[in-house]
Amino acid sequence: MPIQLTIDGKPVSIEDGASLMLAAQQAGVDTPVICYHEATTPNGLCRQCVVEVEGWRVLAPACITSAAEGMVVHTASERVTRARRTILEMLNASMDLSEAPAIQQQMDEYKADRKRFPGAHRRSQPLLDDNPFYVRDYDKCLMCWRCVQACGDDLQFTYALSTGGRGYESHIATFFDAPMTETTCVFCGNCVAVCPTNALVSKTEIFMSRGLDYDAIRREKRKQRRAEKKEFSDD
Repeated sequence: MPIQLTIDGKPVSIEDGASLMLAAQQAGVDTPVICYHEATTPNGLCRQCVVEVEGWRVLAPACITSAAEGMVVHTASERVTRARRTILEMLNASMDLSEAPAIQQQMDEYKADRKRFPGAHRRSQPLLDDNPFYVRDYDKCLMCWRCVQACGDDLQFTYALSTGGRGYESHIATFFDAPMTETTCVFCGNCVAVCPTNALVSKTEIFMSRGLDYDAIRREKRKQRRAEKKEFSDD
């Protein structure tokens, strides 16, 4: 049964239970996203898609909030804009977003101050190069959860990725921090495909950026596989 609501002054009719994000799209408005991806389950972690609903005390994450009859929604109010800008500034202060073009574009759009929190503690995780297919550079990870979802119930059902640590030290990890070759990972590449910050990068992409052609890339990967087999046999 369709319901009626208003988004940025425009009347919208949408099926009951649909998200405010879908309703906004129907009104011609694309809300900015970070943790949301069309291939994974919306989880409302980043709060970058927040909107203002008249009569509500707090801003609502559009990706997980259901549209309701008679709602009056504002997607670009001063309060919404300030919240989105602050989220971007906090992320930028705490991690490396240099290879996240979509987020950089949002920072320009919302006029985020890239130097707002000069004394912020930066997240620091070691770069993990433990398989022939992709590199995990968790200095660039913002814990959006997309890779865990893609590895789990949403796409691959292998459950090689989870979380480790607590609080500020929380990070994406494997069980017992095992190298990827010793997990249930099947190297499908879905986690790499959904990563918004290049925390997960295909080695093919890395080699291509160095100017290697296809044959050279195959040689490099074979070399690494031999090195890994030797290291495993030595252990």
